[in-house]
Amino acid sequence: MKLNLFDTEDEVLEGLANYFVDTAKKSIAGHGQFSVALSGGNSPKKLYELLASPKFKGQVEWKKVHFFFGDERYVPHNSPLSNYLMAKKALLEPLELSYRQIFPVNTSVSPDEAAVRYTNDITLYFAGFEPRFDLVLLGLGDNSHTASLFPHTPVLTEKTASVKAVFLEDQQVYRITMTAPLINKAHHIAYLVYGSGKAEAVHHVIEDKKDIENYPAQLIAPVDGELEWFLDHNAAALLSNK
Repeated sequence: MKLNLFDTEDEVLEGLANYFVDTAKKSIAGHGQFSVALSGGNSPKKLYELLASPKFKGQVEWKKVHFFFGDERYVPHNSPLSNYLMAKKALLEPLELSYRQIFPVNTSVSPDEAAVRYTNDITLYFAGFEPRFDLVLLGLGDNSHTASLFPHTPVLTEKTASVKAVFLEDQQVYRITMTAPLINKAHHIAYLVYGSGKAEAVHHVIEDKKDIENYPAQLIAPVDGELEWFLDHNAAALLSNK
């Protein structure tokens, strides 16, 4: 695990954008394409807008990039809550990508069926090889969740590298999420976290003793890959070892 610390939010975003570009270039040079699982939320939106900006847009062979989603809310694709819609507006449409490069979660079927179909989509994409994304982007909730791996949900004990439906009792909503074993197969995993509101969660996940039920993001530990955190000093304020 590597911590990348920056002074400001903008520097964090630029640092991760540079990492994205570098990882994409190496993946494309190595095996001709780049598979990335996107995260949702406000923080990634700013990253996606930066990647689609003139400064970064010309640095990647975007026709060789394939986009998946680490998790999705169980809402229609045109809902303002949709991770797909956010990524579409911030990144995918500005890059003028082919629909063949984008793999949204089908939320027009039941949550369980959506999870099964997305698992199948991923399996077919990797064409008989072990599903290993080149890069999985993650955020961190103030309750220490990541993707849709929330505290005290059954998916936390899932052992298969797959996609599962998760029902959040407190919100009475479903989410669709990649399981920790699937995320952990990735070649590269990168957290984007900034702001003092995330400091306690960062401390719990990185430095507290293992407590998966309360701090689900502790599940993320690559089997044979790299884990990097991109943090500002506010988010890292409670860490004793920086």
